[in-house]
Amino acid sequence: MKKHDIIQLVKDLVINILEGTEFFLVDVDFVKEGAYTYLRVFVDKPGGINIDECEQISKKLSGELDEKDPIDINYFLEVSSPGIDRPFKTDEDFQKNLEEYVEVSLYKSINGSKKLVGKLLKFDANTVTIQEDDSEPLELQRDQISKINLAIFI
Repeated sequence: MKKHDIIQLVKDLVINILEGTEFFLVDVDFVKEGAYTYLRVFVDKPGGINIDECEQISKKLSGELDEKDPIDINYFLEVSSPGIDRPFKTDEDFQKNLEEYVEVSLYKSINGSKKLVGKLLKFDANTVTIQEDDSEPLELQRDQISKINLAIFI
């Protein structure tokens, strides 16, 4: 199976496993890192997910994957929380973080920087508008953005 097909199959399995619960699928990643391959499944729920809940989902998913056996190489299955600094992947991620401070990583520098921190003002299919401190709002094309996530201030 191709990587894209594996990811889609795993998404479908996880969505089915989580149906009727308060949990939701955030993302699935299937990557080779060094000599090892990882199937990473990120799940969450309102208020956050704990390690015991991740373990329960992992056991169910592992059973489903063993039954279907879609992956013909050895891999490690990891089910975890996406973490507070997870990248925004969907419009829902952008919507629930409107008016929050975000950290934006860019492919190319703007005003001498590839990182921006500002309040997420609005977004659409092609653009994201943020405002850094007291400056004018800055409209960025989504294809300029390599990563955007909630800003963490310590």
